[in-house]
Parts: sequence; C-alpha cells; structure tokens
Amino acid sequence: MDSVRAVLIDIDGVLTVSWKPLPGAVEALRDIRDSGLAVALLTNTTSRTRASIAETLSAAGFPVTAEDILTAPAVTAAYLADHCPGARCSLLNSGDIEEDLAGVCVVDAADDADTVPDVVLIGGAGPEFDYAALNRAFGHLQQGARLVAMHRNLYWRTDRGLQLDAGAFLLGLEKAAHTRAEVTGKPSPAFFAAALAHVGVPAGQALMVGDDIESDVLAAQHAGLTGVLVRTGKYLPETHRAASGEPDHVLDSFADLPPLLRESAG
Repeated sequence: MDSVRAVLIDIDGVLTVSWKPLPGAVEALRDIRDSGLAVALLTNTTSRTRASIAETLSAAGFPVTAEDILTAPAVTAAYLADHCPGARCSLLNSGDIEEDLAGVCVVDAADDADTVPDVVLIGGAGPEFDYAALNRAFGHLQQGARLVAMHRNLYWRTDRGLQLDAGAFLLGLEKAAHTRAEVTGKPSPAFFAAALAHVGVPAGQALMVGDDIESDVLAAQHAGLTGVLVRTGKYLPETHRAASGEPDHVLDSFADLPPLLRESAG
C-alpha cells in the first residue's frame, strides 16, 4: 500500500462492543494519533448523535471529539439535501438522531394515515420496527414514496451476542414493494468519499478498518482505499469465506494495527 496518511475506523465491533472498549483499542488509537496520522471514525450507528458518541468514547479513554466522527444520519442529511431537497420524510429508526438530521423534514405519518411522505427513511432497528410501522412504510412505498436507508446491516454484535438490524427488514420491504433502497451509509461510495474529503487525503493514502467484510472492508477497497478486516465484533469465519473478495489485510484486532502501520511506513 502507499504511504498511509489517514486511518478510517468503524466503531462498533472494532473499537467497542456495546460501547465498552475492546482490549488494546484505546492504546492503539492513541498510538495512531500520536504518530500524526489523520483519523476519522465512520459508523452506521443510528441510535446516537455524533456528540453523544464522542462523549461516550472520550469517557472510555479514546482520544476523539465529535469532529472526528461521521455518522450515517449526518451523511444521510447531506444526501437528502442534494437529491431530494425539501422532501417530507417518514423516519423509522430506533434512537434520537434529530441533531444529525439537520435540515431534514421529518413528518409523523402515523398521525395522518392519509398523508403520503416523499421518502420512507430507514435507520437502525429496534422495538419501533413492529408490524404496524413496517406495514405503514410498505403502504407509503406502494403509493410512490422513495425508499432511503442509512445502511443495509443485517446484524451487529452486542454483549448479548449478535442482534438483528434494519437490513433484515429492508430486504422484506424491497421485495414486497418491488423497489430498491438508496443506501447512504456504508457501503455507499458516497460515505467513503465524504470521509476522504473530511480528512483531506486521497483514497490511495487512506486505510479503512472494519469488522464487516463487505460493508466496511471490501466496499472501501472498491473505493480505492486499503482494507483491513479485524476478527472482532460481527466477524464470522463463514462470512469471511463466503465474501465477494479478500481483504488487503486481516488482523486479530484493532490493537494489532499500529505494528502494521509501522511496517508499511518502513
């Protein structure tokens, strides 16, 4: 790989699980920052704002601020402003992300059954993804609403094991409504482009670290970045074997990244 000037890092499953630091992750991130490399944290998390994430990570010892974090909701807000300005959006999401959806017109379609939003906006799954909400979204799609999703993640890792995520429901909505979602978070090329612009580094001099081989690593490689897969978080050997490609590098954990970076620099 070219001389690395920036490191892009997934959070959930790479730095933390259930927001608790993984062994060696805090020290590794401090090492990377001390080396002078630019850092950006890229997350499809849709349950917290950038400020909330930064506060939690900082309290755990990670040297990060809100400016270091790019969330799927924040990128989604920019996408909607560019592609459908002024659109009325029906949001299905678990968690309060209003702060990161600045400028997005969110309507409560549940209060007015006759109102058809311009966009059905899908975030992260939780208790809100019940039959009534999904059926209402299905109805809006049948009546012409666009389907925009912040990510396609099928599941994520918590301290209770793998948990179902919005991608599983998204597949059903797409199939039932005969449509295809416009995805704004990882693995969208636009997300990686936004991250590279944020750190001011070309793709050939940036490295992406993730636990999702398709959405984090191979998607980054398709965008021209070096991909590093870690065997933590949602990593499963069978998923690795069945993947559409092979990562540039595979590490046991994020704690092993500083030695790899020093090796590449030498």
